[in-house]
Parts: sequence; C-alpha cells; structure tokens
Amino acid sequence: MAKVLVVEDEMLIRELACEDLADAGHQVASAGSGDEALAILQADPSFGVLFTDIHMPGEIDGWELARLARELVPGIKAIFATGAHDPSPRGEGEECLRKPYTRQSMLDLVG
Repeated sequence: MAKVLVVEDEMLIRELACEDLADAGHQVASAGSGDEALAILQADPSFGVLFTDIHMPGEIDGWELARLARELVPGIKAIFATGAHDPSPRGEGEECLRKPYTRQSMLDLVG
C-alpha cells in the first residue's frame, strides 16, 4: 500500500478521499492548500503518491506543487483531480482524474 498525501481545498471532498484511501489500506495525510502540502512534504519526504486538486487557494497550485514535490521526493507519483475541462498530465508519472470521480477510479490510479 502507498503513503498518500491528499491535497484538496474542499473539506468534504478531502475527507471522503482520505477515508476511501485509508479504508483501502493506504497511509494517508491531508492538506487544504498547496502551501500546506509543501510544508508537509518538506517535513516528511516519505510519500509515494501526491493526490492533488489543480486549482486551490494560496501561492501554489497543483501543477506547481507536483513540480516541487518531485524535487523533494524524486519518483513521487502525481495524480491530479480537477473539474476543469479536458485535464491532461504534463509530465512523466502523472495522471489526471476528472471530478466528479468514483472511489474506484481514484483507487485504481493510486494503486
């Protein structure tokens, strides 16, 4: 099972994703913004998966967070969840999941 950092500004979506991942056996931490997530990764670079929204409040959006996360945690898998039209990954080891997504589609991408 993976150690997953869930980054989502919508509290209910964040809590549900964390619960679903934990129920599936993953170790989960969460953040409500990219800035908060970056601080978590700096303190604990042992995460294997970053599951993040793209558009969030604060200085760091999901794309930038993934770039910075790869500097701190080389090889971290980035999964972007977004309500934007036609999301597409920008780099290797990235996946996009369109909102609203199902529990199973999230779990399939996390692995």
